[in-house]
Amino acid sequence: MNRVYLVICLLIGLYSCTSKFSKIQKSNDYEYKYKMADEYSAAKRYVYAQQLYEEVIPFLKGTSKYETLFYKLAYSYYNQEDYVNAENLFKTFTETFPSSNHAEECEFMRALVYYKQSPKVDLDQTNTTKAVGLLQAFISTHPTSSKVKEASDLIDACREKLELKEFKGAELYFNLGYYKAAAVAFNSLLEDFPDSKHGDEYKLTIIKSDYKYAELSYEIKQKERFDKVITEYNDFKERYPDSKLLNDAKEFSLLAQNFLNNIKK
Repeated sequence: MNRVYLVICLLIGLYSCTSKFSKIQKSNDYEYKYKMADEYSAAKRYVYAQQLYEEVIPFLKGTSKYETLFYKLAYSYYNQEDYVNAENLFKTFTETFPSSNHAEECEFMRALVYYKQSPKVDLDQTNTTKAVGLLQAFISTHPTSSKVKEASDLIDACREKLELKEFKGAELYFNLGYYKAAAVAFNSLLEDFPDSKHGDEYKLTIIKSDYKYAELSYEIKQKERFDKVITEYNDFKERYPDSKLLNDAKEFSLLAQNFLNNIKK
């Protein structure tokens, strides 16, 4: 019985809210509509706020209130997690009101919106890449902004995701036994993320890949390919002299040298 009563109360409340909103929509007093949109926004009822802002905006265009209204409209979409429309509005705001006190904030928000749309690692990372580009542009344009630290942290988070995605692709080549492709992919990974904390791991996998590729090669090709293993190991020593993986890398170099010695015999 209590559950039925609760449902009835909810339906009555919903009808009451809808009825009140419909009356506001029918009003020709745009100042009143604007005021009610702000009230809905303050109450976090962003769907209603957004609809009223959009109904009011054509009538306030060109007035002193237009800039603030446009700003609030952008946030009404953002707060509904409608990031596609929010991004477009933040972008349009910065282009329409470049001298606004909110312009810097909207530039940051546009970048943040792309960050919010960044998907899981296994999916296409176009939005992640766009977020990095816009965040870097924001830092360059506003080096003294209070948002620089946050922007830098977001860039780091994006780059970690991009690195992980690239790593997974390279790792797949290795696990499938495509050792030449794996070596190329891990080299590319190192070039794209030279300061990675996993750099020595990537380099070791390059050495492993080159070694396995040489091991499986025709004898006529083995010398140059085992030479490459040793070259990569020497590069490893220079890059990561204190790495815990140095001995593992050395093992492959020694194995490669043994093969070369046997070839000479």
